[in-house]
Amino acid sequence: MSRLADLQEDLTPEQVAALHQRGEVDLVDVREPYEYEAGRIAGARHVELAKLTEEAPSFDSQRPLVFYCRLGGRSAVATQAFRASGFQAFNMTGGLLAWDAQGLPLEPDDGSVADH
Repeated sequence: MSRLADLQEDLTPEQVAALHQRGEVDLVDVREPYEYEAGRIAGARHVELAKLTEEAPSFDSQRPLVFYCRLGGRSAVATQAFRASGFQAFNMTGGLLAWDAQGLPLEPDDGSVADH
């Protein structure tokens, strides 16, 4: 795989899974609390989209961030904002629905993607 700096802004769930497994990115779930509780990617940090600005200083600006939501819209907004602030930020295309559709694992074991 190419270096992270060479990757496009949008990453597929498969790319995200590989990067996450190797510990090369920090995953950020920007969904609402009820969505996060229903099912999530293990090891992701949960910060609601509305709270990202106030939480931004707590992120490591030297670590690549991958944002995700249910479909990819909210995480695309987060990605743009963090890129504009100098972060190496990426959006997981298709969101958690695409992740789940690829058969990638959710936490807890019986987790699901919450309806909007």
